[in-house]
Amino acid sequence: MSDAAFATFGSGGAEPYARALRLDDQVLYLRDVDSDSLTPSRAMDVSRWNDAADAADLGLLDGIHGAVLDIGCGPGRMVRAAMHRGLTALGIDVSETAVEIARESGLMVLNRSVFERLPREGMWGAALLVDGNIGIGGDPSALLQRCAELICANGVIVVEVHAEPTRDHMYDGTVVDISGHQSDAFPWAEIGVTALVQRAQRIGLRLDQAWETDGRFFCRLANAV
Repeated sequence: MSDAAFATFGSGGAEPYARALRLDDQVLYLRDVDSDSLTPSRAMDVSRWNDAADAADLGLLDGIHGAVLDIGCGPGRMVRAAMHRGLTALGIDVSETAVEIARESGLMVLNRSVFERLPREGMWGAALLVDGNIGIGGDPSALLQRCAELICANGVIVVEVHAEPTRDHMYDGTVVDISGHQSDAFPWAEIGVTALVQRAQRIGLRLDQAWETDGRFFCRLANAV
């Protein structure tokens, strides 16, 4: 197992993720450590994470009535959006800076990994994996299995997926900002809806819905039985 297996998104090195969250106006680039190029498709607008939820984000909450767990919540825009809809919501993130920003806004968030013990296990109405967070840990199957343990019998897992339906790429990534500040390597993954559903079916989940909004692609998974 590589050293990257013990690291988390954008952490270590020059801490570009934490820096960008505080500056609020930076673009970050997610790069495969085995590639020399920074492709536009991997550019991430940090200001969007700090902003209020947009129409595409709000659509993720449609039809959800139970408590919402936002995994990799960042500064907490989806937690805030869920609360504004009258839903119980909790965010979790391994970034201390992201958690600090969310708490400064009065949001309920924990500085914790999804793979650690969490409140309300098996009782969440929805688990959110937005902004590419299906990549957390570098193994989509393991992450889906964990989410399946967290939701209730009629709960759902809402995932933002890659634009290419068959994309299924696990790799060590690094985050770089426009000034060249770079994080340590960490395990990550990118996956499209077709590949995700194939993995989901193997662990007892089924596709409930798939859709596209404003160039972003999503799906909703539910228990198969």
